[in-house]
Amino acid sequence: MKISVGDTLPEVTLTKLQDGSPAPIQLSDRTKGRKIVIFGLPGAFTGTCSTSHLPSFMRTSAAFQAKGVEEIICISVNDAWVMDAWDTQTGASKEGVTMLADHASELTNALGLAFDVPPIGFFARCQRFALVVENGIVTHIQEEIAPQTCDLTTGEALLNTL
Repeated sequence: MKISVGDTLPEVTLTKLQDGSPAPIQLSDRTKGRKIVIFGLPGAFTGTCSTSHLPSFMRTSAAFQAKGVEEIICISVNDAWVMDAWDTQTGASKEGVTMLADHASELTNALGLAFDVPPIGFFARCQRFALVVENGIVTHIQEEIAPQTCDLTTGEALLNTL
């Protein structure tokens, strides 16, 4: 079942590279008493994710902050090393986007947003989405309808809903 507005985010563990090793990050710890944005995408270093989706949130991070958003989190079904390398290459964290690995597809599956494309090696990957969470409750959610597009889930599109 897909996540909906009014639902509580699931209890999941994501990872972030710290001191050269993956460190567990409890998503509930990041959302408790806070207003945050979470966006998910199919894969680090992939075309649309690198040229459109991630940059859109890097461009709009200050505008989200002005609307009371305390953190913007990007998740992808990749390991912590890949997410860290992507962060280093793009400068995402310097622009206000926290990069977290959904290494076991735990969040992606719990949100009901997993998909597979075996010919290109995508298994349990994350459909493109963007959501706003306040104190663990989803208040806005946007999903892409057409595959390989990034229109409804950009930083600008989500910002326009607030």
